[in-house]
Amino acid sequence: MGFILLIIGIALWFAAHLFKRLAPARRAAMGDKGRGPVALALLVSLVLIVLGYRWADMVHVWFPPVWLWHVNNLLMLLAVWTFGASEIRGGKVWPATRIRHPQLTAVKTWALAHLLVNGDLASILLFGAMLAWAVVEVIVINRAEPAWTPPPKAPARKLVVLAVITLVVYAVIVGIHLWLGVRPFPS
Repeated sequence: MGFILLIIGIALWFAAHLFKRLAPARRAAMGDKGRGPVALALLVSLVLIVLGYRWADMVHVWFPPVWLWHVNNLLMLLAVWTFGASEIRGGKVWPATRIRHPQLTAVKTWALAHLLVNGDLASILLFGAMLAWAVVEVIVINRAEPAWTPPPKAPARKLVVLAVITLVVYAVIVGIHLWLGVRPFPS
């Protein structure tokens, strides 16, 4: 039952996110009233993904070496930094000044990091699907809106602010993993 819920949740996640791009006229016809159903679909997809992932049987596909945990943690720091770089106001910091989709790049980095250290089938389905979704999303957005102008650079002090925020968010993520009983560091 877990795998079925996980797959349904992932499919709903894809559909809700791609609806605007694949059926723009239909989404536009819904106007602002369409935000509620899309948000509800995303919430339901997240619930199904979490429940499906937690309830899925443990099926080992491969056994990652311990050293990949260090790569995972480094990639996770990079993912948090990259996501945060897109949120800086008054200009952007690297890599958001160089890449068009820093948030989707952060999702791809997060997914890849987790694929490296989770060799079970549920993890491969979840993180592989999120990686695929982020790649598809970038392709669809770039086709719909091919022109892109890099944003202006933020003042240097924003780098310090982002560094502090990145470390705090990373610590919170580690705390949540520990609270859930998942070891983010090798023992």
